Amino acid sequence: MEIMNLVVTGTVGAGKTTFIRSVSEIEVVDTDRRATDEVADLKQNTTVAMDFGTLQFGEEMALHIYGTPGQTRFDFMWEILIERAHAYVLLIAAHRPSEFHHARRIMNFMNRRAQIPMIIGITHSDCEGAWSSEDIALALGYQDVTQQPPLVLVNAAEGESVVMALVSLVEHYMQTMAAATAMVGS
Repeated sequence: MEIMNLVVTGTVGAGKTTFIRSVSEIEVVDTDRRATDEVADLKQNTTVAMDFGTLQFGEEMALHIYGTPGQTRFDFMWEILIERAHAYVLLIAAHRPSEFHHARRIMNFMNRRAQIPMIIGITHSDCEGAWSSEDIALALGYQDVTQQPPLVLVNAAEGESVVMALVSLVEHYMQTMAAATAMVGS
């Protein structure tokens, strides 16, 4: 059986822990602790190391899903988790444009350490003040639609929505690997 390691990253409150809890077939291993800094304004608890869950993806593949902390002070965990990942999803809360710059920094951090496929999962798109997918892509620095990773609307609290995002991520991974193999073969 093939095991695919996926990372879920993003800013504080984007839905990383909820995303993993929505689909994990095991009780999620988490390192949530009571928030004692400015994060407490957003939520009661925050991830300080990682979340971990699993999902059987067909008969031949299991997904190991790792969630990163959203705070920069825990970026050493970002590095640890991304180095063995096959692909990752960057979650962005569409209704908090003030955090898009931080999301871009997380994405750049990940991309400097691992050249792996990724998608952008847009959460909270139904909230007041939510930005469109196109505007979020621009805020992340994607001027050319052909150069941007897939953008997926996802409700982190709904298992079916999360599964569809994971399907998009796995499909993107497989397409990227097939393209890389074709380039090597030619």
